[in-house]
Amino acid sequence: MNRIGSKFAALRQKGEKGLIAYITAGDPDFSSTREIVLRLEEAGVDLIELGIPFSDPTADGPVIQAASGRALAGGATPAGVISLVKSIRAESEIPLILFSYYNPIFCYGCREFAGDAAGAGADGLLVVDLPPEESRELRQFTDPLGMDFISLIAPTTGPARARKILGSASGFAYYIAVTAVTGTTRPDPESVRKDISRLRRISPVPVVAGFGISTPQDAAEIAAHADGIVVGSALVGIVEKNSRRKDLALQVASFAREIGGAIRTPPSVRG
Repeated sequence: MNRIGSKFAALRQKGEKGLIAYITAGDPDFSSTREIVLRLEEAGVDLIELGIPFSDPTADGPVIQAASGRALAGGATPAGVISLVKSIRAESEIPLILFSYYNPIFCYGCREFAGDAAGAGADGLLVVDLPPEESRELRQFTDPLGMDFISLIAPTTGPARARKILGSASGFAYYIAVTAVTGTTRPDPESVRKDISRLRRISPVPVVAGFGISTPQDAAEIAAHADGIVVGSALVGIVEKNSRRKDLALQVASFAREIGGAIRTPPSVRG
């Protein structure tokens, strides 16, 4: 069991839901990203998704697209992101998941990417546009190294397809809470409840929800039905607005602390 599995086991034992934060690596620079990750951990974030900047995203909305553009303009590369993982590992054991599209990994080389990422201390990999039928060409290298391959399930995924995806899932399953790109649409709690309830009955791994969760209220409503939530665009937006401030990392961490408080406060106390 790697850091991801250990973290969810610990959360389950405490009866808590996981808080996963997405940050675009290299926005505004790698040094700032490192500081943000460390401050997010202090704020109670359980796992981190580090986005590898890519010029042609298909799942990310305007906020994360802009962040990738800024990071790329600043010289961010997949190799730089892997070096960032190694730097974070010198100070932290928080589970780290590399969030990417397949093109940067393919260009890097699947074997080389897997070896370098695992060697730096990455625990998992989420590749948005690599379906299960084609994932073997990457997983043949990541699986033996103990890297979890995070599977995505959409609201439009039927029962048979969901069972197939979950059959090879590791780490956790990522339920896409809206039929839209990131950060553009608010999830419908009732629809999420029904879908996640169905998925948790058949999933061998925890089920977390992401896309569109941008407020403490959203977080509390969705986390009530899932094993955890992912917050991305809301955090990336704070990075953009505060990128020139010396307390950038603290600004991001402050919002994450609000989200964490919302998903760990009993409904009776929230009112």
